[in-house]
Amino acid sequence: MGKVARPRIVTKDALDTEGFPEHVQVALAEVAGVARDGLLALSVACGLAVVNEIMAADVTRICGPRGKHDPDRKAYRHGAEPRLVPLGGALVGVERPRMRSTGGREVPLPTYEVLTARDLLDEMALGRMLAGLSSRRYRAGEAPVGDVECKGTSRSAISRRFRRATEARLGEIFGRDLSEIDLLAMFIDGIAVGEHVVVVALGVDSAGTKHPLGLWEGTTENKAVCSALLGNLIERGLDASRPVLFVIDGGKGIRSAIRAVYGELAPVQRCRKHKERNIIDHLPQRERTFVARKLRVAWAKTDAEAAERELRALAKHLETKHPGAAASILEGLEETLTVTRLGLTPSLLRTFKSTNPVESMISIARDSHRNVKRWRDGRMALRWVAAGMLEAEHQFRRVNGSRDLPILARALECHREVIEERMKVA
Repeated sequence: MGKVARPRIVTKDALDTEGFPEHVQVALAEVAGVARDGLLALSVACGLAVVNEIMAADVTRICGPRGKHDPDRKAYRHGAEPRLVPLGGALVGVERPRMRSTGGREVPLPTYEVLTARDLLDEMALGRMLAGLSSRRYRAGEAPVGDVECKGTSRSAISRRFRRATEARLGEIFGRDLSEIDLLAMFIDGIAVGEHVVVVALGVDSAGTKHPLGLWEGTTENKAVCSALLGNLIERGLDASRPVLFVIDGGKGIRSAIRAVYGELAPVQRCRKHKERNIIDHLPQRERTFVARKLRVAWAKTDAEAAERELRALAKHLETKHPGAAASILEGLEETLTVTRLGLTPSLLRTFKSTNPVESMISIARDSHRNVKRWRDGRMALRWVAAGMLEAEHQFRRVNGSRDLPILARALECHREVIEERMKVA
């Protein structure tokens, strides 16, 4: 078996520049030296050289060729000054040519104005910190760029960029127009962020696409908080006159807010995962597996009335020995069977029987702020959660059973008709 050829490292001494003009020999020698630090370092060196050439060409266009008198010129060269331009996730120094008008005023350099746009720096800081790179160790994520001195990567600079970027993300969520979303269902749950709790809402449209709808600081147990969240969604175009399936964690505040805003028009599904955990917590370890199995068997039935009978029988069985578990089964029992009454297919049931879709989004948002040690205020919590929600949106796929969503749409319309008939009779 032959030996594998090792890559040849190009050095200034090894580079044969004989036969080239002198200025080309110098440039090639510089390129060879930079190339030892990697392709990025080579690209940076070449890029800065191009930037200088472009700015020089801009000056020539405005002031005319150097050394040639032009009686009609409107500006003249006025030296240069050190300035910083964005490069990757940092700032690097360049010599910015200066120009003065014949009247003595400073003339802007169009090329430089374009190069100094720093929006990309904020986006890169946001992406890296959401990926888990802390502001303290931000420089560790930088690739080698040769002898170029990079600035603007201090902890305070990165924090300022991240704050601007997350404020933009928060504004993006609160500025979204919801009037064009054909909403069928909404998942609502809370995420603990330090000492704060943020309630988040995730919507599913008729195509099965998930949409981060909004967020509000507070808990699902607080009616005022949940009403403010729903009110904000309606202000941004959500049609409260259309029936929507709500899937919630069981918080009394969010349930009361839905009733206040939608009345009986919106069917509510209590998350079966949350309900199961609440019931199991009231039981000794030896009985938990048996009761959990009985709950799942009952919820798996396609006949809602038969499922309700089994759940009530289980509650009666536990009433004497474990009254807390029995009461937990009976509390909100009917709402754990809402999706069964709507006649959803098994694939749709997997999606809408629990708050798993919004919890998946929450888990991604939680991962994004795992390095935060101190939460200054509720605004900071909202910024981080908003950025995490939009980061999660990039990973969204259609919900399970998206092809069967017309069944849910028809079930909601039937629900509306039933409610309207009931109101007419009343």
